[in-house]
Amino acid sequence: MLLRDTLRYILCDQAPSPLPAHPVLRALGPRIPLDSSQAIVLTGVRRSGKSTLQAQLRERTPGGGFYCNFEDPRLFDLGVGDFAAFLELIEELAPGGKPVFFDEVQELAEWQRLVRLLLDRGRPVCLTGSNASLLGRELGAKLTGRHHSFEIFPFSYTEYLNSTGQTSGAASLRAYLDDGGFPGFLRERRPEMLRDLFRDIIQRDIAHRHGLRETRHLMNLGLHLLANTGQPVSLQRLTKALAIPAVGQTSRYVEYLEDAYLVLSLPRFSTSFKQRVISPCKYYAIDNGLRRANSPQAQPDLGHRLENAVFLALRRAGKSRCYAGETDRWECDFVTDTEAIQVCTELTPANLPRELAGLAGTAAFPGRREGVILTLDQRDTLTDGERRVEVRPAWEWLARI
Repeated sequence: MLLRDTLRYILCDQAPSPLPAHPVLRALGPRIPLDSSQAIVLTGVRRSGKSTLQAQLRERTPGGGFYCNFEDPRLFDLGVGDFAAFLELIEELAPGGKPVFFDEVQELAEWQRLVRLLLDRGRPVCLTGSNASLLGRELGAKLTGRHHSFEIFPFSYTEYLNSTGQTSGAASLRAYLDDGGFPGFLRERRPEMLRDLFRDIIQRDIAHRHGLRETRHLMNLGLHLLANTGQPVSLQRLTKALAIPAVGQTSRYVEYLEDAYLVLSLPRFSTSFKQRVISPCKYYAIDNGLRRANSPQAQPDLGHRLENAVFLALRRAGKSRCYAGETDRWECDFVTDTEAIQVCTELTPANLPRELAGLAGTAAFPGRREGVILTLDQRDTLTDGERRVEVRPAWEWLARI
């Protein structure tokens, strides 16, 4: 327990982390309501810019609202017994019902109680925290019906252009597929940052949280999924290939990796619920730069990186998505409510029949979808029977979504 005067001194002494000299305004920022009656929760992979986005939200608040970073070691003894004094100090330091901003809230034991008390008093609340404590499924138990979560990703292609000063086009898209979008890496350009980040996610966000004493299998699994993005994953085969003791253990590890936003899943399309459940998922990396730094490829894999970028754009935009196909017959990379999308670096006479077959295979699905083929820098309109297929440069599509 802290003395009230001590607590007041610490809160007055804290200074929010300054914004970078030329911060990139996140596209998500204007869509986040600061006057919501629900707690605003910024979730996402480590180092994706959650705290920076929160700082940008504070700038939209007259007077900045109330800010507290619970990683401050002087607050480590703060407990439930201090909440009454803490609430009084919030009223004193930020009167008038101004928003409350908590950074790294997972460091405070029973933080959800404090948040509920603030919401009951009509205070807007915005939280950031590590994935180890602010996962969506945990929030459902801690703030049932009283939170609105926003996923924060590394920079999109458009945000990457704003960060690096490049213009849209095939050249900048190639650079984006190499660099990825982690803000810290784009500032310092040190690949070891991305390797350290991978280890931090494995050790701190997964192993520590779940009490894992041995991480070799988890590490190998994470590296394997990063190196094999866009491939249907059979847990049985993966268990055998990586010498993991049991399929159930592999399944849990994949779930942990996805909870920590290291990889993200894409289910297979089916009108049958049973088929959706039993069909293997594909997995994609949270960032192409992180993928490249931790799983160097002996051969160029520009096509896989381009497909990964398209998946991330669909996930970032909140579009429903899945893949579709019939074994040894056809496959469509992405199926949304409005589009059937194939991705390849270059459309050629050799691969054109395969790409068109994948789009034709989705024609029997319920609903009407535009057929789209995304390449690095081609533009065309094709006719496949009665179906019209648009060939578009991926850099143009990514800049618009």
